[in-house]
Amino acid sequence: MAVVHLTPGRKIQQQHDIQILSEQITFDMKKGKRLILLGFIAGIYTFAFSSCQEDKAIKEIWQAYDGFNQCLLDENKYIYKTNTSYSEAKDRWNGAAAIWCQPIYWDMAMNAYKLACKTKNSKRKENLLKLNRRIFEGNKKHYAGFDFHDNNENTGWFIYDDIQWWTITLARAYQLFGEKEYLDLSEASFSRVWYGSEKVGDTGSYDPKRSGMFWQWHPIRNPKPNDSERDGKMACINFPTVVAAMTLYNCVPDDRQEPKADVKRPLYQTKAQYLEKAKEIYAWGTENLLDAKTGRVADSKHGTSDSPNWKAHIYNQATFIGASVLLYQATDEKSYLDNAILVANYSIKTMSAPKGILPFENGIEQGIYTAIFAQYMAMLVYDCGQSQYLPFLKHTINIGWNNRDEQRNICGGEYDVKVNPTDTIDSYSASGIPALMLLFGK
Repeated sequence: MAVVHLTPGRKIQQQHDIQILSEQITFDMKKGKRLILLGFIAGIYTFAFSSCQEDKAIKEIWQAYDGFNQCLLDENKYIYKTNTSYSEAKDRWNGAAAIWCQPIYWDMAMNAYKLACKTKNSKRKENLLKLNRRIFEGNKKHYAGFDFHDNNENTGWFIYDDIQWWTITLARAYQLFGEKEYLDLSEASFSRVWYGSEKVGDTGSYDPKRSGMFWQWHPIRNPKPNDSERDGKMACINFPTVVAAMTLYNCVPDDRQEPKADVKRPLYQTKAQYLEKAKEIYAWGTENLLDAKTGRVADSKHGTSDSPNWKAHIYNQATFIGASVLLYQATDEKSYLDNAILVANYSIKTMSAPKGILPFENGIEQGIYTAIFAQYMAMLVYDCGQSQYLPFLKHTINIGWNNRDEQRNICGGEYDVKVNPTDTIDSYSASGIPALMLLFGK
């Protein structure tokens, strides 16, 4: 048997090392055996190289996520700050990131926990389990104890889509951790959006006359009923409603009994009822907010106008993809998957075409769009086998990560622009690259 002696601590870094190693062979061998050994050594080199690359990639993912948290998480309240200039997240007007973006940051924490489990990093797993619970408790304490009938504009609930984003994340948390409190709150928030609130006086987001979901009740105090002929139905409430209904569909038992017929605002639905509601809103959305030729998702439609606002936003593209994937998984109807691919293609081939990376929109909270897109593209890529999008996603990651502030390990929202150590970075923009990395690697 041939014995190969490797110099202690030697790092195999370059291809020519194979030849050097071969000269350390103790025994004289025949040509055939030497070739076998060289092949074996080449395999060692390849394995070592790929392992080093994998280790480096994982390390950078944690650097990105840790940098995001160190700069933007209020570690006393466990809610996220508006930007790096604030020392604490006091309230909506003083350093606390938007109420609807907080659940997106919790999604990131859940994805980080999943990654720690996958990579068998027990220490990270333990710490991230605590972080996830603290994020929930911190938000519960800050946002009116998750009383969705509290319409205080500072620490309460005053727009339908703000509530529905939480419906989704609470349901996901239930799926991952099994805490019944998460499911109860998720169903309560869905009910609040769909049926309205007797306490607030609104009639709910759902339009029983023409279908679809209204974006807001107005005024915030003493609201009037929404008007099918006038008021806005935005993509950012319609497709998240489908996602919320389908995520809850995947959570609730098959044998659940229907709520009593005389209950005006039931706090839960059966599996079949969630599916029925999801299908109805999706049908309205595809008819009114989707360009079926291109895959562009409109921002909104007001009243019975024939012309929606065709301004496309990455997060609306994203929730449409997620809604389509979830319905496809539940029904096995290929049209849903076809729609998801159509919209994903438009997002990448048209909206991202100028620079070949995910686009950035200037605005107050628009930087969060990438983190949302990451969540739903992961469903399309992994759950539906659509791996053709991975090169684009990884390219966006690499551009953004290479332009980070290397002192703080924090990224900006314009991924091709270098972030400097003195730059003030908002949590919305900073979330995009770590959100992508947690789901798609480096």
